[in-house]
Amino acid sequence: MRPVAGGLSDLVTSVLQVCQVDQDDPRVAPLLAELAHEYSSRYGGTFEKLHEDLRGYPRERFAPPDGALLLLLADGEPVAGGAFQRYDQRTAELKRIWTHSAHRRRGLARRVVAELEREAAARGYERVYLTTGPRQPEAKALYLAMGYRPLFDVTADPETIGPLAFEKPLGS
Repeated sequence: MRPVAGGLSDLVTSVLQVCQVDQDDPRVAPLLAELAHEYSSRYGGTFEKLHEDLRGYPRERFAPPDGALLLLLADGEPVAGGAFQRYDQRTAELKRIWTHSAHRRRGLARRVVAELEREAAARGYERVYLTTGPRQPEAKALYLAMGYRPLFDVTADPETIGPLAFEKPLGS
């Protein structure tokens, strides 16, 4: 675990811990449950099926040496997280970017993405790639604000595009 300076006045603690974990770690449960809820409320499908799909994803995809699953912990409790897996020899694919529903709009997603980029670069990746759903305008705005290049027409109706793909070189 690595401490990260806080500055998030709404959190009880001013220091967040960055922790690399296995997908089976019990602290990952809120991430999986809240993502399943988000996906089911925005795109349909049952919570149970989506939650099962998230839990059943091969854990080795987010494990070293090719991947990672990171959590930001405040007082030992997960407040945000995300993962990456190998996309190709030089590219990491970001997945499961999440902020706990009680801690949104505090910059935690930006911090998670920055930590994932740092870890991917340390593993030798040169580029990151990700997709987000067309009904997630806050995610689209986050990635654009963080310097990600959209691989789609940003003026088009997102519902006509499908998943919105982005890329970013690391070390830029």
